[in-house]
Amino acid sequence: MPGPVALVFLLAAPIVPWAAPAGANVCTHTINAVPGALSPVPGSPFATGHDPSGIAIVPNGRFAYVTSFHDGTVSAYAINASTGALTPVAGSPFVAGSGPSMLAADPTSKFAYVTNVDSNNVSAYAINASTGALTPMAGSPFATGSSPIGVSVTGRFVYVVNDGSSNVSGYTINAVTGALTPLAGAPFAAGTRSISVAVDPTGKFAYVVNQIDNDVDAYVINVATGALTPVAGSPFSTGILPEAVVVDSTGKFVYVPNADDNSVSAYTINASTGALTPVEGSPFATGGNPTTAAVDPTGRFAYVTSYPDGNVSGYTINPVTGALMLLTGSPFAAGSEPDAIVVDPTGKFVYVTNAGDGSVSAYTIRTLESCDPT
Repeated sequence: MPGPVALVFLLAAPIVPWAAPAGANVCTHTINAVPGALSPVPGSPFATGHDPSGIAIVPNGRFAYVTSFHDGTVSAYAINASTGALTPVAGSPFVAGSGPSMLAADPTSKFAYVTNVDSNNVSAYAINASTGALTPMAGSPFATGSSPIGVSVTGRFVYVVNDGSSNVSGYTINAVTGALTPLAGAPFAAGTRSISVAVDPTGKFAYVVNQIDNDVDAYVINVATGALTPVAGSPFSTGILPEAVVVDSTGKFVYVPNADDNSVSAYTINASTGALTPVEGSPFATGGNPTTAAVDPTGRFAYVTSYPDGNVSGYTINPVTGALMLLTGSPFAAGSEPDAIVVDPTGKFVYVTNAGDGSVSAYTIRTLESCDPT
């Protein structure tokens, strides 16, 4: 026969609701509290022109500009410094050339430059410091090579990569007017179908991705003349069909999204020579058909758009090695066919152009000090 059965009764303590200390900041969504995670800005997405492609924010962080390839225009927005919301600038959109693609502003936030793929030139504008309105400068547009796409601006020079002629046009910037003068020796040879260019923060090195060759050209910049000289060992191999190139804000790492193998190639930069060495673990997985990448100003986070998936992958950057680790909660939803991406100079907001629905998705970057109350 079975032995006696002991019944043990546990008396539950009364449940007392927890209350946060007065003034405490409580995050109610764990994922949103992860540093680097993205939360939509109120009012996002924001309407823009048809087939938006490029996006840039002036270095002072006050205005954002978006090219519309189909419309031949540039839309301008004032950025709310507190919320990240976008408000169209009076007079926007502004006329560009045929097939405007990428754009960039100079470090003083006085001038903006837009590549026009179908008219083979660069539109140049003066930026109204108060309103953000664009005014074409005398002599604009300036001739480029065939099918210019990518553009990068330093304090003294502008570099434009020409997809059709597979080379790099270079110009000096008139510090007063913003007008462009071709550099001696330009254009500079690049690989086949060069489509994107980035200059490191020191202004010493330039990097250009070549889609057909599956590699990245590296150049030393002559600080006096702006001329480009290939780095020893250049070009450096990438993944299949590289789409863009970005240098992190510390000037230590280069990242290249590869559209056909759904990855990001990562490299360390030799500070003396500009040569690239693959980061251990590179390439790193992304969503489908990654198109562009951006790194926040602190160098802690990287973001990559996935065109067919309609989202953005976020990563933490190892500050020593440059390796990428996927953020908790990533990927983050975007609009239809997200294309270009940019992080604002304060490191608070991320903006993504959505080619499929003519909009800009805006996000707040989560920090240890911030929290999403919704």
